[in-house]
Amino acid sequence: MPELSAHSLEVTETLISGARFLVILVAARLLAETMVRFKLPTILGELVAGLIVGISGLHLVVPPETQSALSEGFSAVLGGLAHVPGDVVGELYAETFPSVEAVASLGLFSLLFLTGLESDLDELVAVGGKATSVAIAGVVLPFAIGTAGLMAIFQVDLIPAVFAGASMTATSIAITASVFGELKMLRSSEGQIVLGAAVLDDILGIVILAVVVSLASSGALTIGPIISLVAAAVVFVLAAIALSRSAAPLFDKLIENLKATGEIVVASFVVLVVCAFTATAIGLEAALGAFAAGLILSKSKHRHDIEQQVKPVVALFATIFFVLIGTKMDLSVVNPFDPSNREGLIIAAFLLVVAIAGKVAAGWLYASKEPTNRLVVGLGMMPRGEVGLIFLGLGSQAKLLSPSLEAAILLMVIGTTFLAPLLLRFVLTKNEPAAEAS
Repeated sequence: MPELSAHSLEVTETLISGARFLVILVAARLLAETMVRFKLPTILGELVAGLIVGISGLHLVVPPETQSALSEGFSAVLGGLAHVPGDVVGELYAETFPSVEAVASLGLFSLLFLTGLESDLDELVAVGGKATSVAIAGVVLPFAIGTAGLMAIFQVDLIPAVFAGASMTATSIAITASVFGELKMLRSSEGQIVLGAAVLDDILGIVILAVVVSLASSGALTIGPIISLVAAAVVFVLAAIALSRSAAPLFDKLIENLKATGEIVVASFVVLVVCAFTATAIGLEAALGAFAAGLILSKSKHRHDIEQQVKPVVALFATIFFVLIGTKMDLSVVNPFDPSNREGLIIAAFLLVVAIAGKVAAGWLYASKEPTNRLVVGLGMMPRGEVGLIFLGLGSQAKLLSPSLEAAILLMVIGTTFLAPLLLRFVLTKNEPAAEAS
């Protein structure tokens, strides 16, 4: 790289960072607006935006680990604005990319914090037995069948197979709740079971995620570390739930004594950072700490205010996280016209079938004296949405997955997220009288 003055270097890096964020945010907003008009989740728009501007599309946002080249035209424009050669732009682009990844990580942690914050533990208790049965079955079935199938049928190595199985465990409560809400079924028996089960699903799924990613760093899954990490994760989450009763009132007192602007969001993020640090210190993933921080504050009487102040942070920074997931996806590995891709497509179809069947089957695995629509319960547990993308993003960051397996998980997440609202609306609309009666 030619020698640049400190000023030229600073100007070029600023232009590159600004252009990168501009591309990400504008593309994400355009696609999110499109999705809203079709009554689809905005995260799908953000993901598609990443596919368009990333290595599967225009090469405007290119993560260095993909080994893909930045668009020559884009490099030339940035180089012309900064008065430096195009090859210099490419090198500085790779060097400055960690800054956007750091912002994306903030979005991930904020999103997990909000997920924990919105986990209504009282709802889970109210439908405890039914929700617990549905949640455990909805975690165990896709995880066990997915992992075993990938290893036995497709000869996928143990750690990637376990991670892919884990990616099918969680449920996106936001997508299901929005559909039930639109059809005024949120307070029905089915709606309450699904909401309660989804809360537990998130807890179980994120615990599994933390354990799998932590174990993967050692390169092998052995019994001793597995038991140790699972125990640590369970104790960590149980401690967070217990603290939601005792620490939340102390947090409320602190908030009431703070007078400077932004006291709620700053104090909330202090709790998030402390929990993430604690999780990391005991060998767990920081992501689990962020989720636990939300659980701790879920009983705060300022919960609504915390949500309102954290949501804009999530809307901005989590958008970058989801777009970056899309930029890394090489869709050429699922090109159906390339014979070498057929196995990857078959794996994607296998994961999608297991992901759907596992959750739908869970809708029949609970005892109930009152009549409920078990198909609705199963379909309500089906969408992976943002939670599935969190799994995929962390797996990608940890370099656990091959490109074809990454693409297969991506297609599974997209498939369940698209299909669940459509099937729920169809089933609920046809069975609305019966559902209301139950």
